Amino acid sequence: MQVRTKLGMLALAALVVAGLVYGFMPRAVPVDVAAVETGPFVVTVEEEGKTRVMERYVVSAPVSGTLRRITLKAGDAVKPGQVIAEIEPVRSDALDPRTRAQAQAQAGAAQAALAVAQENARATAAALQLAQQERARAETLRESNFLSAQALDTARTAETRARAVQQAADHAVKVARFELEMAHAAAASTAWLQAGAPAERLSVRAPVEARVLKLVRESEGAVLAGQPLIEIGNPESLEVEVEVLSTHAVKITPGSRVILDRWGGDSAVEGSVRVVEPTGFTKISALGVEEQRVRVIVDFTSPREAWHRLGDGYRVEARFVIWEDADVLQLPASALFRQGEGWAAFVLEAGRAKLKPVEVGQRAGLIAQVLSGLDAGEQVITHPDDKISDGTRVKLR
Repeated sequence: MQVRTKLGMLALAALVVAGLVYGFMPRAVPVDVAAVETGPFVVTVEEEGKTRVMERYVVSAPVSGTLRRITLKAGDAVKPGQVIAEIEPVRSDALDPRTRAQAQAQAGAAQAALAVAQENARATAAALQLAQQERARAETLRESNFLSAQALDTARTAETRARAVQQAADHAVKVARFELEMAHAAAASTAWLQAGAPAERLSVRAPVEARVLKLVRESEGAVLAGQPLIEIGNPESLEVEVEVLSTHAVKITPGSRVILDRWGGDSAVEGSVRVVEPTGFTKISALGVEEQRVRVIVDFTSPREAWHRLGDGYRVEARFVIWEDADVLQLPASALFRQGEGWAAFVLEAGRAKLKPVEVGQRAGLIAQVLSGLDAGEQVITHPDDKISDGTRVKLR
């Protein structure tokens, strides 16, 4: 009986000790793992862009006047030399009876002013003729020494003055005649427009064969010289304009491959960088931060059938390929963490986390290139926290 009691107490003590040992043993930390694998690797710069017509023509009014309503619509085809707009001379300000009466009265006043100028011209002509006779008579008397030299100079001066007055009177007649013509033109134009007669028109023609992209001014009304009227261009000759950060623009070179997606089509289309503009500009982002950006122009390299639904000013997402390789050892960037001056990762080996230094190359979003330190097929712990160290027991979550 005593032996049985001792054996029971020893068994109970062993169970207690085993429970304590099990309770204080470090438990395995649940983790997520990912495989180190080999595959294609592409480093890109992503920005939003928009399409635009390569050769756009803005047709403007060559003179000031009254524009007749433009009948063309966006998308209509135009040929070289086709009339796309018509401009008439500026119309009279008012066509009421009072204005017509004033115009006729001004014509009458101009007629009277012309008559006065003509009479003055006749009087000055007679005075000039008299001055010429006086000068001739003075010269004859001077030759016979019956007149002094001073008197002869006085006669000649009088003739010169009379000639000047006569010329001024002739100019006054011309001015009065011009004013009369202007008054008659105003009265005739008022009556002419009042009667509904058509005015002269200046035709604005298309410079090239294209399609109407935008009507800047469609309705009839007054326009000034140089005012834009209509935009035309070939919508099939599209390019893409993308504004990228200057820090990214220095990595993009002419000829770089571009992937254009999220434009509404079923698949992405290919493009190629044509120009990286040499001048940047400042732009305020949506968060109110000043950014230095550079415009990059992209040409389509995919067949026209792949992107024929795109038009002028459509939105696209452009991914500029900075670096790519078809066979690259890679791992999730979430498995990397800093260790001194370099990088490291935890590898799952026999249920424990093993610390390994890793040399990292290119990075593309959530993926990083492995240059050394890991082999294809190894399982790395993603998002390691402070509970994990070298040799920690782990288990799959």
